[in-house]
Amino acid sequence: MMVLALSATLLSSPLVVSSAYAQDDEEENFLEEDNGKKTKKPSRAARAAADDAGVIREINRGVYAKASAGLGAYLLNFSRSVNAGTNVTLAVGQDFVDTEKQSMAWEVGIGQGVHNGAAWYEQKEYGCYTLGTGSEPCTEGDLRTYTLQANYEISFYPVRRFGIGARVGAGVLYSPLLIEPTAYLDDVLSEYGGDPGLHSSPKPIVFAGPTFEYYTKLSHFSIGVDVDIVYGIGWDLGLNGTGNLKYTF
Repeated sequence: MMVLALSATLLSSPLVVSSAYAQDDEEENFLEEDNGKKTKKPSRAARAAADDAGVIREINRGVYAKASAGLGAYLLNFSRSVNAGTNVTLAVGQDFVDTEKQSMAWEVGIGQGVHNGAAWYEQKEYGCYTLGTGSEPCTEGDLRTYTLQANYEISFYPVRRFGIGARVGAGVLYSPLLIEPTAYLDDVLSEYGGDPGLHSSPKPIVFAGPTFEYYTKLSHFSIGVDVDIVYGIGWDLGLNGTGNLKYTF
């Protein structure tokens, strides 16, 4: 009798263990919520697919801060008297569309441009159109500009980390006098015979151009290049090229 009882116990043990494992597996497939109800967990395949998707992209898009620096040149009105100069911009923005192959973003920024130019008395000698001669406006000489701008950007990603896009925007430009106002009025404008109106008020600007971006393996950082044609109404047509560093939060 003891032999028969022992044999029955040994035979039934795998069934008990198997039943326990099956019950544990069944319990693991459910999550208990705060209200006591149980909901089914995502399958292992679904969780693996989600993990794989995160690994594949390795890229952060969303709210970002961006710093840019580069060169700018005037192409029409100031091309003779004002040299190419430097541009710096600080901006914030957000990618409001984010897919694997496409993104869209808005951006607002403030910028500064610095340009060396011919002195006002040199411009007077070779002629500027405030004097009724020449094809260029008479400037004070060196120019400094400040811009407040906003733009929309769309980008496409032929490969995972590299984006090619275009942006279009608008804003205002202001160029303050770098000469003491009384001296500008008495010495410069008296020689020019009138005020060219370059520094009296802000000028509307519009701009557009291509943009290129590379997402580094430091997932929050990307580097890029923006090239813009900029037109200031009552100012001039310009070309800006800047490199940038962007941090996405």
